[in-house]
Amino acid sequence: MNIIVTGASKGLGFATVKAFAEDTDHQIIAVSRNRKLLDQLKNECLEKNPQAKVFPLALDLVSSDLLMELLPFVRQHFQSLDILINNAGLLINEPVTELSDADFDRIFDTNVKTVFKLVRDLKPVFSKGSHIVNISSMGGFQGSVKFPGLSLYSASKGALAVFTECLAEELKAFGISVNCLAIGAVQTEMLQEAFPGYKAPLNPDQMAGYLKEFAQTGHHYFNGKILPVSLSTP
Repeated sequence: MNIIVTGASKGLGFATVKAFAEDTDHQIIAVSRNRKLLDQLKNECLEKNPQAKVFPLALDLVSSDLLMELLPFVRQHFQSLDILINNAGLLINEPVTELSDADFDRIFDTNVKTVFKLVRDLKPVFSKGSHIVNISSMGGFQGSVKFPGLSLYSASKGALAVFTECLAEELKAFGISVNCLAIGAVQTEMLQEAFPGYKAPLNPDQMAGYLKEFAQTGHHYFNGKILPVSLSTP
């Protein structure tokens, strides 16, 4: 399969690229702003599977013109796109009274607008039967426990969930499925920003194994769904 994973330089994105790269029949474009960490990711994938097909792309999804910078790269490596995992995210842990207008824009640009841009601009290369997986959070899952300091992050992830429902309706005529995973506590850098010192019940590799399987098969059972994947919150 031909796969794009955003936010690939650390945490769940890093682990998910590694999980897919174990299988030689997958080709993965790994997107992040951090070229050094992307190179580290590729090297780790090749150490585990010398035939791994990982193509790092250092790109700021917020500020870049994707039609000019991403789409040509995708066409260079893929004839079509089977899986897009929208994992790139930003968290700012501050009381709402301390957040600025710029903070609002940064969070919503990263967590929502980049997904909009990716789906819009990559639409021509999606294959029939492809699957878009948006990575949300239990913080953005309606009715879940909410935490101080995470208002904008949770709101952006809630927006992503509703956007998923809308995308699934719009894209189903083209054979493209869209689902959203509301991830609970996983031991990542972002979790430590939100809950310093907290020990999560799952590590990124464990969650990546689930995500890998869901991205390949989940759209045979779900479309337009927001699915909680959580042992704890925290």
